[in-house]
Formats: sequence, structure tokens, C-alpha cells
Amino acid sequence: MKPFIEPPVSLTRPMLGALPGYVAALRRDWSPDNIRGKVASEEQLRRIAEDAPGFVASLHDPEARGAPIAMPDGSMLPRLPGYVRWVWDGEFCGSISLRWQPGTASLPEYVLGHVGYTIVPWKRGCGYATRALALLLPEARAPRPAAHRPHHRSRQQRLAKGDPG
Repeated sequence: MKPFIEPPVSLTRPMLGALPGYVAALRRDWSPDNIRGKVASEEQLRRIAEDAPGFVASLHDPEARGAPIAMPDGSMLPRLPGYVRWVWDGEFCGSISLRWQPGTASLPEYVLGHVGYTIVPWKRGCGYATRALALLLPEARAPRPAAHRPHHRSRQQRLAKGDPG
């Protein structure tokens, strides 16, 4: 059995200079969406062709100002605050995202989790996703601006406001 060697992975905020690697992965049938697959890849290639800077900017949306999210059935649902980081080892390897719902740790039922990730097929099985998650966790645990942090009042504070709950 070979010893485990941690992959030389880093996370980077999406940027125009790295976009060609992202586009190449999309063209090689990688998808940033594990549910919508090729449809999502084709949509992203169109968006990049129409407005590459706008596309890259849309991947960092902690205020949830972007367009609604297209669901597999074609319905549109509200976007949650969140952002994407690209998994990088000298070239594009995949993406990992963090999303949250302001004021609570819970998510709407249509959101599969706080963290989503996908690694390009030719780099899977090498520990890239595990390493990416380890790198994302400090960001995920970092305090959000007050508008994005759950508000936890002490029992004494709630009683003072007349809230027994």
C-alpha cells in the first residue's frame, strides 16, 4: 500500500486569469453541478461567452444579489448567499462552494447542503475533495457580517423582551 501523500491543492477565488482552465474543464464534460450535469455546463459556457467578467463576479455572491437558481424541473428559486472557490494544483481541478441562509443554520429543502463540490474526473480519487474541504472549513467557520449571522439571544434577553421561547 502506497503512503498517502496530501495533494498540493489550494483554493482560489475565481478570476479571469484562471478562466481558460475552467472553460477547458467544461468542454471536457466536467460539470460544476452534480445534478444538472451537461445542461449546467452548457449554460455556463454560454454565460462566459456573453460576459466573462460578469460570470466570474457572479461566483462570489455573499449578499445573494444574483439571479434565481434554476432547478432540474425548470422552476426558479431564490438564490442563497454564498461563494465558489476553485480547487487548484497549478491548474483548474474543480470547485467547492459554501452557501448559507441568513439568520439560521438551516437551509431550505431545495438546497442539498452548505457545501457543494465537484472535482474534474481526471483528478478524482486523489484526495482533492478532502483537501479542498479542509481548506474551506476555516472560511466556513469565520464570522459573517451581522446580516448573515444567526442571531442567538440568551434566555435572559428573550425573557426581557417578553419572549419565553
